[in-house]
Amino acid sequence: MLINQPQGICNCAWETGSLLCLYLFLFVLQESESENKLDGETASDSESKSEFGGSSPVPTSDDTPEVLNRALSNLSSRWKNWWVRGILTLAMITFFFIIIYLGPMVLMTIVMCVQIKCFHEIITIGYNVYHSYDLPWFRTLSWYFLLCVNYFFYGETVTDYFFTLVQREEPLRILSKYHRFISFALYLTGFCMFVLSLVKKHYRLQFYMFGWTHVTLLIVVTQSHLIIHNLFEGMIWFIVPISCVICNDIMAYMFGFFFGRTPLIKLSPKKTWEGFIGGFFSTVLFGLLLSYVMSGYRCFTCPVEFNNDTNSFTVDCEPSELFQLQEYNIPVVLQSVVGWKTVRMYPFQIHSIALSTFASLIGPFGGFFASGFKRAFKIKDFANTIPGHGGIMDRFDCQYLMATFVNVYIASFIRGPNPSKLIQQFLTLRPDQQLHIFNTLKAHLVDRGILGSLEDA
Repeated sequence: MLINQPQGICNCAWETGSLLCLYLFLFVLQESESENKLDGETASDSESKSEFGGSSPVPTSDDTPEVLNRALSNLSSRWKNWWVRGILTLAMITFFFIIIYLGPMVLMTIVMCVQIKCFHEIITIGYNVYHSYDLPWFRTLSWYFLLCVNYFFYGETVTDYFFTLVQREEPLRILSKYHRFISFALYLTGFCMFVLSLVKKHYRLQFYMFGWTHVTLLIVVTQSHLIIHNLFEGMIWFIVPISCVICNDIMAYMFGFFFGRTPLIKLSPKKTWEGFIGGFFSTVLFGLLLSYVMSGYRCFTCPVEFNNDTNSFTVDCEPSELFQLQEYNIPVVLQSVVGWKTVRMYPFQIHSIALSTFASLIGPFGGFFASGFKRAFKIKDFANTIPGHGGIMDRFDCQYLMATFVNVYIASFIRGPNPSKLIQQFLTLRPDQQLHIFNTLKAHLVDRGILGSLEDA
């Protein structure tokens, strides 16, 4: 099935790209913080050396492409790192534009791929740190549980958002009806396989890794599933939050580099209060600007829906009130400062303040958590997937926390009853059930005087 791309989606990508290029280009200037992540070792760090049998650091290697190594061989290590990060950043910008142009379904596929790679990176760390080479079925069971959890979450998503399509196809209808039972049966199979794999000399280690796998599933798979839900609400709910996290990361570094004097947290010695505060105000301003640009394009604001007439997924709709310009009165205190009494803006821009505030004040704690995790196991990065940037998880440590907040925010303050979903479910009921609901609704409308007024009209 295909997505009907709205006309002008190229313009959407390029208009948004003008702002995305600005902060992503600044990312080239950001010196790799990971170079000093193992500096400033504390007493708690030294204790971790002796935990779990004195595990040694996970080895890392330089995965910089050979062509870049040759081209930059005459530069110092610092400038070589800047150039490598810059070139790879431009490549990621290009890739980002391409997937935006291809539409939300491609974005969802990318999220799925990122989830799998993040899971692989974390599981590999556990495999190396705990010396799990001799554990029977460990990797097989880890990937099996990943498959089970994804089957459960994506099955729930398909049933929820594409109810009509599911009811039209007999195999999908059967799978949907017994989805949770099938998911539970699959998990029980994996659980029994784990119990059968227990061997006497590895009991404790096997349970360590069982817990490791499940915590990884909770952190990675659950939150990537929430990203998919955010995308179904409209691409703007994906792009604005992820952009605010990136902007805050860059601006906090810039303010800290030029003005930083006061350490923020011992876990990350290079973080400063000046950078933290400067990143906050910069991110709020950036979120307002990016939201204003994107709110004018339906391809970003419309939810992904299944069109029964064309048998395809569409991202075209009449903009909701969130994405229609409205006039707001400026507080009297600020009128003398700005010289305006009113301002025209999109309601979504007000919500963007909440998103950017979370991205700048709470989002960094996802990075602090990842830093503590890597420090505990004496590793520099989660992997060497992206030369100069570390692993995929190193780029998404704050994004997962942000995705959870966005999903909770939408459910709490944005999403309301969906008439189309109610009608879809109503049409799948038996005739006697439909008639009962019809009579109940008719009596309710008559009592409120609505049905009579409509008939008179």
